[in-house]
Amino acid sequence: MEVKTSLLDNMIGVGDMVLLEPLSEDSFIENLKNRFDHNEIYTYIGSVVISMNPYKSLPIYTAEKVEEYRNRNFYELSPHIYALADEAYRSLRHQDKDQCILITGESGAGKTEASKFVMSYVAAVCGKGQEVNKVKEQLLQSNPVLEAFGNAKTVRNDNSSRFGKYMDIEFDFKGDPLGGVISNYLLEKSRVVKQPRGERNFHIFYQLLSGASENTLKKLKLDRDFSKYNYLSLDSATVNGLDDAACFRTVRNAMQIVGFMEDEVQSVLELVAAVLKLGNIEFKPESRVNGFDESRVKDKNDLKEMCELLGIEQSVLERAFSFRTVEAKMEKVSTTLNVAQAYYARDALAKNLYSRLFSWLVNRINESIKAQTKSRKKVMGVLDIYGFEIFEDNSFEQFIINYCNEKLQQIFIELTLREEQEEYVREGIEWTNIEYFNNAIICDLIENNKNGILAMLDEECLRPGTVTDETFLDKLNTVCAEHQHFESRLSKNSKFLTDHSLPHNCFRIQHYAGKVLYRVEGFVDKNNDLLYRDLSQAMYKASHSLIKLLFPEGNPTKVNLKRPPTAGFQFRASVGTLMKNLLTKNPNYIRCIKPNDKKAPHIFTESLVCHQVRYLGLMENVRVRRAGYAFRQPYEPCLERYKMLCKQTWPHWRGPAREGVEVFLKDLQVSVEEFAYGRSKIFIRNPRTLFFLEEKRRQCLEDLATLIQKIYRGWKCRTQFQLLKKSQVVVAAWYRRYAQQKKYQNIRCSALVVQSFIRGWKARKVLRELKYKKRCEEAVTTISAYWHGTQARWELRRLKEEARNKHAVSVIWAAWLGTKARRELKHLKEEARRKNAIAVIWAYWLGLKVRREYRKFFRANAGKKIYDFTIQKIMQKYFLGFKKTMPSMSPIDKSWPARPYGFLDGTHQELRRMFHLWRCKKYRSQFTMEKKATYDEKLAASELFKDKKALYPNSVGQPFKGDYLEITKNPKYQKLNSLVDDKVLLADVVSKINRANGKGAPRLFLLTKKNVVLADQKTGQVKASVPLPDLSSVSVSTQNDGFFALKLKEGATSAAKGDFLLSSDRLIEIITKLHRTGAASADRNRIKIDISDEFLVLFKQDKVCVKFIQGAPKNGNGVACKRKNNRLLEVSVP
Repeated sequence: MEVKTSLLDNMIGVGDMVLLEPLSEDSFIENLKNRFDHNEIYTYIGSVVISMNPYKSLPIYTAEKVEEYRNRNFYELSPHIYALADEAYRSLRHQDKDQCILITGESGAGKTEASKFVMSYVAAVCGKGQEVNKVKEQLLQSNPVLEAFGNAKTVRNDNSSRFGKYMDIEFDFKGDPLGGVISNYLLEKSRVVKQPRGERNFHIFYQLLSGASENTLKKLKLDRDFSKYNYLSLDSATVNGLDDAACFRTVRNAMQIVGFMEDEVQSVLELVAAVLKLGNIEFKPESRVNGFDESRVKDKNDLKEMCELLGIEQSVLERAFSFRTVEAKMEKVSTTLNVAQAYYARDALAKNLYSRLFSWLVNRINESIKAQTKSRKKVMGVLDIYGFEIFEDNSFEQFIINYCNEKLQQIFIELTLREEQEEYVREGIEWTNIEYFNNAIICDLIENNKNGILAMLDEECLRPGTVTDETFLDKLNTVCAEHQHFESRLSKNSKFLTDHSLPHNCFRIQHYAGKVLYRVEGFVDKNNDLLYRDLSQAMYKASHSLIKLLFPEGNPTKVNLKRPPTAGFQFRASVGTLMKNLLTKNPNYIRCIKPNDKKAPHIFTESLVCHQVRYLGLMENVRVRRAGYAFRQPYEPCLERYKMLCKQTWPHWRGPAREGVEVFLKDLQVSVEEFAYGRSKIFIRNPRTLFFLEEKRRQCLEDLATLIQKIYRGWKCRTQFQLLKKSQVVVAAWYRRYAQQKKYQNIRCSALVVQSFIRGWKARKVLRELKYKKRCEEAVTTISAYWHGTQARWELRRLKEEARNKHAVSVIWAAWLGTKARRELKHLKEEARRKNAIAVIWAYWLGLKVRREYRKFFRANAGKKIYDFTIQKIMQKYFLGFKKTMPSMSPIDKSWPARPYGFLDGTHQELRRMFHLWRCKKYRSQFTMEKKATYDEKLAASELFKDKKALYPNSVGQPFKGDYLEITKNPKYQKLNSLVDDKVLLADVVSKINRANGKGAPRLFLLTKKNVVLADQKTGQVKASVPLPDLSSVSVSTQNDGFFALKLKEGATSAAKGDFLLSSDRLIEIITKLHRTGAASADRNRIKIDISDEFLVLFKQDKVCVKFIQGAPKNGNGVACKRKNNRLLEVSVP
């Protein structure tokens, strides 16, 4: 693999933005894109590292990479986060300077991963040993614990940190880690009770339900089903590529490594379970004698289980949810809480419980990882915090996050300029003041103790009387009207009175990263962050060991009547402490950028990156860095790199490095205004000068490469010739030797052949003599054997003749006896044959008589019997054939086997009818009651709209769900649900048509057994409630639209404002359920359904004709409604 020896070698784009030429926002973005396309995700701005999230694994974090960047100069290799981590660690160890690494960027930009890479690099390069490894392991394993409790899935990031984290890692004089201290900032505790669509609650809730054992869940009184808990969003309960069960085991293991005891882990899990149970507690209103509503718990089972987990008396907590005690000096006033206040108290308790548990976890981890020695320690801080946030809807959270980023930007500019000035002074270069935007005026606008926005917000929260977000905005408009970075529509500054981009309930601040519009709604409540004292005291009474530590203010012996500090005050104080801490350390910056919103690799969205470059202030950073000298380098590496450009310095320079640099710059005739000599470095003002040197070096390298190639080719040819010459001598010597050896071998082989022929002739002569002698001996033996054989055969022949004479007598006697026996047997057989012939003749005669009688009977009945037998076989074959040709069990399958014979036509049809009835019965037996009800509704819809309404075919395949809003589960509609007495049969969002202009406004449409309810979609406030007996009819058109009119009976109480003209995509389901609900009641008439393209609608006292016409869609829209005159509304349907 090619190893780079400088940042400028084989550079893709520009590795350091300070050297970018020309410098503009477009060239900046283009350079980032070029490097990103080549998997170069890191780029420098001087000593600042820009990190692009690749959304994929890259092979640049291996152990080999760690060794490659270890103890190397910052600009020696290509840009990498390891270079910054190594620079910070070496400055800490060798120069005894405390370091801090500031990691900023928006959610999904890779801040958490960047902090992990920094910590893993430091852990890899620092010392080894049992105690040191234990400390490193504890520091690294604190991350999974904090991520489980402080991270969540958002639309931008599947593992988004929802809190700011600052970790101080402490080292000894050798550079070995001793321990650490973690500080957390601004946990997003509102996520506990409510999550935006497409996002999840904190990871630990899903990990606990997915990964805990059945025994653990039973102890915690939990169930694995996410849908049983109101605080858990269901649309994103599972995340692709994230195994919650495995993560839970990792968290348990990490807590054990960090030092959590088993009873502490159990206590933490009990509090997490209590938060889930707390979200299931619901309230109902109960009227009192004095006319005020009081809240009561609906189902006390979850409340009981939560109290058992925390060891609280159920009655104490139930009373805290129904009453609030206000103390003023020596007086106590107890007031009841309505349902809305009770839900607020419940959510406030859940948020505080989880937030305090998270703070306790951070403190407990700090106890485990803190340094044990009290000697002086070196510190490296790692800050992972929110980046600047600009959303469509910005609130209190974005305001204080952007305030923190303003402070970080302020300290960033100050420290960057200070570092530049110190280097100039250290090198003896004249310092010139650099003009830059000082955002101290924006920080003062926010944090000023008298007229700052935070101070006025605290003052408004503490002011007696009615305090609302509008009064706070009025105060801002009065005090900050003349401030050049504050804008409001209602301020005294007249230039914003006609600014329609600025709503009345908003104010705008011009931050360093751009203008941000803040919606003032919720500022006061979020800044107060109140938890009723009754709930704190109820928590303190718990027997659970951890609860008392989390709610110390609930101790009745230490009642503090002072109002607790506001969220803004606490955050401002913690930011101030953080800034003081950062000012005491040498800063190192990592700016994280997200290339796209799709969380996909290889996609670079320029507009998104440009937005982040602006609010991270990267262009400002480059300009500050380039305001003096854009490039600086020590003399030794500069001379080593460019010495080939001058004959006097090439190939070796014997004098000081500075003089060598002066010589080659003078020889190249570089203008003296373009550089300056420092004590140890050469400073180059313009990047063009550096690129000029690089171009000269490239040309010189090409010439040197040509010279080296020429010399190498000559040496190679000479070496080849000498080798060939030497090889020829060796080959000749070897050939002569081979020829002599071959000649000797031929003579030797010839001698051996002659010798072998002579020896063969002698051997064959001896063999012939031996064979003759052997044949003479064998002949005597053969003649003797033949003589003895002849004598033996003569004796054998004599003996056989004697035996043959004796055997002949026996044979003749035996033949005679056989003849006599055969004659006797023949005589006996003849006698038996005569006796058997009489019996056979008699049997044949009886058979003949029987056959003659039977032939008469068979001729009379044979036809009928053959017919019955044939019919029986045909029927048997017919019924057995059904086994193979029987149709399916589906009632809609109309196939049936063909009829085999014409006389079976009636039977064939009857069997088809009986089979169809039987399979219909089997199919119906599978229906549940809910499915039967659904099919009844579908049948009713068919009777009402089939072949009458063009929209009907589209609704056939859509199931009738009814409650599309999940009104009983959604906390947003709990108040509305409590106002509806009966069961909700249908809940959906419809459009209410305005008769003045024909435009629609969204309304919640609720249908119960007695009423039709229309409510506001945002607030849930009931706009109209119509009893079903007051409905006279419903009118719809025949076309493919969703308009329908609810016509009320004249004189009815609810008919004061006239009829209702509504529009919905689920028109078929709404009218079907409305029709069936009206028909199901015996005390009222069935609601009439009118289907016509023209019908009258009564608005108050005016009758308006609604007319439906065919028309082309406008601006890509479908159905359009327009007011033609006072008596006509025209609906255009495509």
